[in-house]
Amino acid sequence: MKPEDIRSAARALHRAERDRVQIGLLTEAFPDMTLDNAYAVQAELVRLKMAEGRRQIGWKIGLTSRAMQTALGITTPDSGVLFDDMLFENGASIPPGRFIAPRIEAELAFVLKTPLSGRVTRDQVIAATEYVVPALEILDTRIERISASGAPRKVQDTIADNAANAGLVLGDARLDPAGNLRWQGAIVVRDGVVEETGLGAGVLNDPVMGIVWLAERLAQQGAALEPGEIVLSGSFIRPIECPPRSRIDADFGPAGVVSCQF
Repeated sequence: MKPEDIRSAARALHRAERDRVQIGLLTEAFPDMTLDNAYAVQAELVRLKMAEGRRQIGWKIGLTSRAMQTALGITTPDSGVLFDDMLFENGASIPPGRFIAPRIEAELAFVLKTPLSGRVTRDQVIAATEYVVPALEILDTRIERISASGAPRKVQDTIADNAANAGLVLGDARLDPAGNLRWQGAIVVRDGVVEETGLGAGVLNDPVMGIVWLAERLAQQGAALEPGEIVLSGSFIRPIECPPRSRIDADFGPAGVVSCQF
């Protein structure tokens, strides 16, 4: 993609979020779009948002489950940027019309106390983490899932679209990052009906390993994880659709319940 194509794609995504109207597949408009191109579009989109006064508060990691990677024909996660206006309190009512077609995922969020960059170890991630919080991620896609021609959305579309990131709800418990997070799970209920259950082991076999991956990926771009940042480590359930008036309750057992209302 040419630099002007990168800028054009980012502006289209920015308008789509503002107007709450999905756009066509970028991979149809730019058939030769690579993963590097997709991250370049995301970076330009982030630049546009920050120019409006939004503040970055962290990162999200996606596509961490084997099932999702197999479905998309990839072998690596993806990542996006968290902004301050995406953060909701536990139990929040999401404003009507805030999102286009929201879905939620359950996961664990890492809050960092020291920087991380490059090839880090699992133990280094644990040492750099202040605490871990149960969380809901709100997904929203500014790009159609399937084009008019029947072509499906590709991973390049999702990455360009800030990894389908839209919001997060943090729980109240603070978990020890050195604990056995592989066994930390959740029962996710929508409107009183259990929709999904999952365990942390569904995230690269250990949620900590998502942070290991992200630190190395960011270092390749000359960036790093910084103190105070929140990192959503990846979902251990499938995305759950959240039509208007849906209520979501994710029961993390001893770590408490994380909820929101659409």
